[in-house]
Amino acid sequence: MATPIERFQELLRIPTVSHADESLIEWSAFDDFHAALARLYPAAHETLEHEVIDGHSLLFRWRGAASDRPTIVMGHMDVVPVVESEWEHPPFAATIVGEGADAEIHARGAIDDKGAVVAIMEAVEGLVAEGFTPAQDVYLAFGHNEETAGGGARAIVATLVDRGVRAGLVIDEGGAVVDGVIPGITVPTAMVGVAERGVMTVLLTARDAGGHASTPPAMPATARLARAIDRLRRRPFPLRLADPVRAMLATLAPHAPEPLRTLFGKAGLTAPVLVRALAAGGPEMNAIVRTTAVATELSGAPGENVLATTARASINIRLLTGDSVASAVAHVRGAVADGEVEVEVRHASEPSPVSPWKGEAWRRIATAVSATLGEEVVTTPYLQLGASDSRWYTVLSDNVYRFTPFHLTRSERDTLHSHNERIRADVWVRGIGFYRALIAAS
Repeated sequence: MATPIERFQELLRIPTVSHADESLIEWSAFDDFHAALARLYPAAHETLEHEVIDGHSLLFRWRGAASDRPTIVMGHMDVVPVVESEWEHPPFAATIVGEGADAEIHARGAIDDKGAVVAIMEAVEGLVAEGFTPAQDVYLAFGHNEETAGGGARAIVATLVDRGVRAGLVIDEGGAVVDGVIPGITVPTAMVGVAERGVMTVLLTARDAGGHASTPPAMPATARLARAIDRLRRRPFPLRLADPVRAMLATLAPHAPEPLRTLFGKAGLTAPVLVRALAAGGPEMNAIVRTTAVATELSGAPGENVLATTARASINIRLLTGDSVASAVAHVRGAVADGEVEVEVRHASEPSPVSPWKGEAWRRIATAVSATLGEEVVTTPYLQLGASDSRWYTVLSDNVYRFTPFHLTRSERDTLHSHNERIRADVWVRGIGFYRALIAAS
């Protein structure tokens, strides 16, 4: 009989890669993944109702003794593309490197997000085999295109809305158990996202008459665009301490040395100092105290000796809780300060609602963390920096959280969406225990 690690490896070897251009997707890989789940977790598939949504997403329902406050446990099956030449080990071989506590599983999706999906299935399979029946319904919701459009998650949400489902708790991927992320904090912290930033793309466009590159004008479209990008860089969004960040600092204050203990614990008074210190603490800390904006895609002339008639830049903006799409557009226009540079919103979503860090749902998560990941781990609210499918689920519940139950090092977190993605085998196995505890308390 296969072990949990061997089942994990088998599912990691299925290349469920998503692309923004869906014509590039090998849909058969998702069919193979579904078939493998059914074969590897037969008890769960026999007991839970399950259906395919939006072509390739999966929705399971485990009927409990009641259904008025169900739990929804989320994940996504798709992974981002790879550049195989950058990897030390083949990205879809699920190679185990090292032994014992040092054993690592190298594979695309090991953390993001098959690590969670497979751990959830392991937890459910074990509980079903033991004859457990949840007190409340439990739904498992696995999207197929979280990394791109998120259409699968939206279709699942629409299905649940039509069925009148109102959840007591929703949990998705998000923060992890980490060390040393917050200045002065040495205890391990379980960073549970209670909100996530909004996401928008703004297009900056400069236009010109064009012509031959041998006779450029004083301010060609490319130069005007470059100036606009640099003006936006030199005028960042204002610093601010959002409520989830205040709560995080207050939670961690007792574990910080002085003077940080006072700074964190009296954030209402020390906020001006705190935000400047956090902004100087690196990209992650800067991103929790301000809306961020960065130029990503650039386009110009079709040839090296041709003046661009249109020069365009995509600006990726992540909205801090409390900011809005409208306020961000106003800031960009003011920073660019050039009426000849067009500012257009390509797509946008507002910051998510903020879930409470008190109450039954929060206590369930914190209790599961302490019981399975270590009593020394401090569970704290956290502002999720990246976007996830959970933002679509806020219409189903006031208690939507983002947490992946794996203790990850800085170098492991740096592999997300990059090469050499990996997770320590014993860390992954402990994550199964978290999902068991959370579901058992449903």
